[in-house]
Amino acid sequence: MRFWLGWGLALLLGGQALAQEAALLERGRYLVEGIAACGNCHTPKGPSGEVPGMALAGGLVIEEPGLFRAVVPNITPDTETGIGRWTDAQIALAIREGRRPDGSLIGPPMPIELYRGIADRDLVAMVAYLRSVPPVRNATGKSSFQIPLPPSYGPPVGTVSMPADNPVSRGAYLAGPLGHCIECHSPIGPDGRRDWSRAGTGGPPMASPLGQVVPRDITPRAIGDWTEAQIFRAITQGISADGHQLSPPMAFGYYARVSPDDLSDIVAYLRTLPSGP
Repeated sequence: MRFWLGWGLALLLGGQALAQEAALLERGRYLVEGIAACGNCHTPKGPSGEVPGMALAGGLVIEEPGLFRAVVPNITPDTETGIGRWTDAQIALAIREGRRPDGSLIGPPMPIELYRGIADRDLVAMVAYLRSVPPVRNATGKSSFQIPLPPSYGPPVGTVSMPADNPVSRGAYLAGPLGHCIECHSPIGPDGRRDWSRAGTGGPPMASPLGQVVPRDITPRAIGDWTEAQIFRAITQGISADGHQLSPPMAFGYYARVSPDDLSDIVAYLRTLPSGP
């Protein structure tokens, strides 16, 4: 009898572990392929969109004249050209603190200032999912910067909890640390950093496949009379309230995978943003 009880308990615990692992991978997939939109930068693009079979394999070049020429790295688990030799802790450090295993700093446009706020639980899920994607051999070049990079983006990050359980807090987390929407849509101050006192009031011009675009004001001053459905459509389909098509690099295809509940939280947060002067 004891044997059968022990065997049954082992099966139960093993099943729970498998279920937890599956849930972790599913959460990681949801984040990486959804709100975080990692492939929007890390998957190379061709004339017809993302290059098939090259998901997260890097190679896209993002240029901001006078600032940087960023060659986006391969973040698949390929051992020669990707992150296959990195430990989980090293991948987590690169995502949240912008530090490679060799100690060098990851420069823009990786929004490390916001990624420092990714919660521990979500960071673990993202690392687990990146481990699970197919490895792709794709050697990429090095980035170059005309601006000095800081010695670090701040002190080591300790424990980061999930946001408070209310729509505005969850929305701020989704639009900030996870989705970094607020990064593009906020102006740059005189010190060259984002001016968070004017968060969401519109960002500086940036390069896109269709030429230069200017991220618009997303505070209530600009979209206060938009319905929730119109904001949903703008985020997930790239169609403004007046029906005109919005431009990349906003990651509409990735945001289309965001759940309705999470979209509602994002809208709740956007409604609270103070409009600029």
